[in-house]
Amino acid sequence: MTDTLDWSAAADPRRRIGHAVEYHASIGSTNDRARDLLAEPGGEGIAVVADLQTAGRGRRGRSWISPPGMNLMVSVGLWPRLAARDAWHLAAASSLAVREACRPWAELGVKWPNDLVDAFGAKLAGLLLETTLDGERLATAVVGIGINVNWAKAEMPPEIADRAGSLSEVAGTQVDRVALLARLLAALDAEVAALGAGHSPVERYRAASVLDGRFVVVTAGSETIDGRGAGIGDDGSLLVDTGAGRRSIAY
Repeated sequence: MTDTLDWSAAADPRRRIGHAVEYHASIGSTNDRARDLLAEPGGEGIAVVADLQTAGRGRRGRSWISPPGMNLMVSVGLWPRLAARDAWHLAAASSLAVREACRPWAELGVKWPNDLVDAFGAKLAGLLLETTLDGERLATAVVGIGINVNWAKAEMPPEIADRAGSLSEVAGTQVDRVALLARLLAALDAEVAALGAGHSPVERYRAASVLDGRFVVVTAGSETIDGRGAGIGDDGSLLVDTGAGRRSIAY
């Protein structure tokens, strides 16, 4: 499939993130390509966009399902300026950037750790952060983002249709994917700049969380924990009130 969209229109050479856009009709993984670009001159911050990923992945090794030409799949590689213990700040900031980018079409909430959902709890977007370490600091980071944009619920596979949604269905109109990417790259650039200046996203992340007071079931390693969401800890953990007391589940 050949995409006729001008994805380069979303780039801004003045930005660290999104100074250029590299488009692929089909690719194994945008995250893998963004990581490879870090080894090339000027490769940091290039937004890698694909209409089809043949080896796309989500958290915990799950696959990311997306038909070609409908959604937005983008990854960006970074040389972060963060301590390893603060890696979750980058994930939280990236989630907030997605939320801001989608705001003209939908008011989304953050579902810990890094999904974005509509008012009914349907997942519209997800994020995968992959990092490498150099001692106690992050050496590299790749932020992979998938947003369901113009995918009708009626066309989604049955296994996800009951818990997924799309921007177009919330907005009641088709969404310009290039315009969405431009907003996303601008928001992500601003969030990463704020992190570099020492500003934590934790309070805004807490304010955007949809799990407070709701019944949750969380898998932590081999353990399944259920209870009521009780907020986000200073370390990015999910606080859950269980029958045995409050638990802190690491990011």
